[in-house]
Amino acid sequence: MPFLGKDWRSPGWSWTKTDHGWKRIVFFGHELEDNKEMDLKELCSDNNENLFVGEVCELANTKRKKEFYNNNTKSQFVFRDKWIYVQKGSTKERHGYCTLGEALNRLDFSSAIQDLRRFNYVAKLFQLIARSQLTSLSGAAQKNYFNILEKIVRKVLEDHYNPRLVKELLQDLSSTLHSLTIHVGRCVLVGNVNIWLCRLETIIKWQQELNNMQIPKQMYTGMSFNDLPLHMHNKILCKLSDACDIINLGQATPTLHILSENRTLWKKLCQFHFSDKPFCRNLGLTRGDNVDWKLMYFTLQKHYPMKEQYGDTLHFCKHCSILFWKDRHVALFLKDFGHPCTANDPDSCLMPISPQHFIDLFRF
Repeated sequence: MPFLGKDWRSPGWSWTKTDHGWKRIVFFGHELEDNKEMDLKELCSDNNENLFVGEVCELANTKRKKEFYNNNTKSQFVFRDKWIYVQKGSTKERHGYCTLGEALNRLDFSSAIQDLRRFNYVAKLFQLIARSQLTSLSGAAQKNYFNILEKIVRKVLEDHYNPRLVKELLQDLSSTLHSLTIHVGRCVLVGNVNIWLCRLETIIKWQQELNNMQIPKQMYTGMSFNDLPLHMHNKILCKLSDACDIINLGQATPTLHILSENRTLWKKLCQFHFSDKPFCRNLGLTRGDNVDWKLMYFTLQKHYPMKEQYGDTLHFCKHCSILFWKDRHVALFLKDFGHPCTANDPDSCLMPISPQHFIDLFRF
């Protein structure tokens, strides 16, 4: 059957079967133009019989409705999928490839930042994008990036959760934008330079709000952290994998300061982050009492990256080449693997994706 359509890249016309034969389904042009307040979901619905008549609707009408929706909402009109197919080349079945901007638009990062297990993961991913991948995003992806970033900042201001990580994210983003707008220019940016300067001013405003943020003192009538025994305090410190968190917690009370300076604590921290690195495999065999493990940690930190820990991450199915969020509750009760997997043993094909690995997936 010959291909019929206005654009050879489109799926063609839509047809319906009637008593008199097949008839093409088209949009009602002047009705769309008169109804300015029509919902976009109603526009895209296939069940709305009032939209299908015998006249041809111009493509500009559909584009105008989408632009009207985008300009009257804070978020971009994008998909919100739990999984996407990572296409790295053209085949007979699929043409083109999946880009970083498409993954940023389609995966549901807006809902992910509401989950404390995924918040640090998304913030770290946005920090890596701000450092090196901002110019590779499309205009829609950049708009979506800043919309989600605003939600991240608002969540920190409301919940006071991990402001240090978001401050580092804004600092890296501010440095990148300042370098691109002042030194490089508009040749590498999508959109007007004035828009980027306004975004830079917004980032500076967010930084000031985070710097002026004050965490109110919580009033508890029951048992508090100070009421716990010393061995519980020590166990809590041993669970922390970030040296800055240990130092900040040690500044709370004199007792915690003594516990935070324990050599065994810093030795375990060195073994956790650097035991698998070259020239560091014998850290656990060192038994000298004169080793300053805290100094050792900050010395090794300058030469090796630290091991990252996240409550929940994106997963990649090596069998299906699908990147997805895995809902642990649904997977536990309904045996749902987060995507339509066709492997015999889906669990053996899953691989957690770190933020850096996420970016590397879209390097072609």
